[in-house]
Amino acid sequence: MEARGVGGKIDVMTFLSRRSLLAGSTAAGAMLVGTGRAAAHTPSGSALPDTRALQEAISDLTHPAATSAQLLVDHPGQRWYGTSGVADIGTTRQVRPDDAFRAGSVTKAFVATVVLQLWARGVVDLDEPIGRHLPGLLPAESARITVAQLLNHTSGLPDHRDLPDVSTPEAVLGHRFDRWTPEDLVRTVTLDPLKFRPGSKQEYRGINYVLLALLVEALTGRPYGEVIRERVVRPLDLRGTLIPGHDTRLHGSHVHGYLKMTDGSLRDVTVYDPSYAWGEGELVSTVADLFRFHQALFSGELLPPRAMSHLFTMPPDSVRMLDGSPARYSLGLQQATVNGVTFWGKTGDTYGYRTRVFSTRDQRLRWVLAYTQTPLASPEDMTNRVVSVLTS
Repeated sequence: MEARGVGGKIDVMTFLSRRSLLAGSTAAGAMLVGTGRAAAHTPSGSALPDTRALQEAISDLTHPAATSAQLLVDHPGQRWYGTSGVADIGTTRQVRPDDAFRAGSVTKAFVATVVLQLWARGVVDLDEPIGRHLPGLLPAESARITVAQLLNHTSGLPDHRDLPDVSTPEAVLGHRFDRWTPEDLVRTVTLDPLKFRPGSKQEYRGINYVLLALLVEALTGRPYGEVIRERVVRPLDLRGTLIPGHDTRLHGSHVHGYLKMTDGSLRDVTVYDPSYAWGEGELVSTVADLFRFHQALFSGELLPPRAMSHLFTMPPDSVRMLDGSPARYSLGLQQATVNGVTFWGKTGDTYGYRTRVFSTRDQRLRWVLAYTQTPLASPEDMTNRVVSVLTS
């Protein structure tokens, strides 16, 4: 999901915006934007980063305001897990690594994995136009966008129109049970010309993955969530991971998300209809499951080598973000370089929840950070503190 535009016009995917490694957060620190194509580097030595400093980094629940945080780190076979805050402010229960939470755009990494699996089997060509498999859904110029251009956010799809205004936390609560179909979401980007020639620039857009999830369904004849369960969740025994569909609740042990109202009070926003993020941001998971998924993905358990190479292939140098900065997205992952260390992974944000899943390519440093921020918009202070310790 993506950030809101101006003047009531939403120029990025969904009305429940997530401010992650995007233009709206670039001031927050290097981890948010990375430095593009800096050379990969792994921290020297084999010792786990300073665990006391890691605990301190997640224990500050005022910058940004949050009700809980948990961090899982692995460095040359040594693993550390820490928490702060509570999973439920009503009961003050402590957070556990198998607690479920809403993982937002980390969904995209699961969708991309399935698309690359289908490509590896010869079911789809990455250079095929999306309109070949989804006829009649998009205008002619948009129908020519390729599968690869959707995967790496170089589609140039136009801004959204006619999405609800949720510029206040009260408005967010008022719309949280709105029900969307993927066709409804796609329709909001069919009313204007393309923003740029596909493949020439990069702009992070959730709608790209709505179309990719529809592609998975067209190729398999099954709901994309079932395909993810069969091809990723079950083989890896990810017991806390699912695509919820229209189920508004988190079941079993889970972390509650909260939103700060304009009067300063906190409202529980754990329960809502996730269809606004269909195909691109509705994943429910746990820290332990995301850690396992990322390990399996980078270890070749889910993709053959020729498909894995796409995960680590950035667009040509000539392709830049709209603000002129270097491209940040491959065919399924994000790249960020901090203090000479290049990480690959995915971020996820939805109201009440923020998730960061990253690793060096050689897996010598892997980490999952999940915390429950309460402001409608908040900087990346916690992420930056963690990354500063990990790369020092």
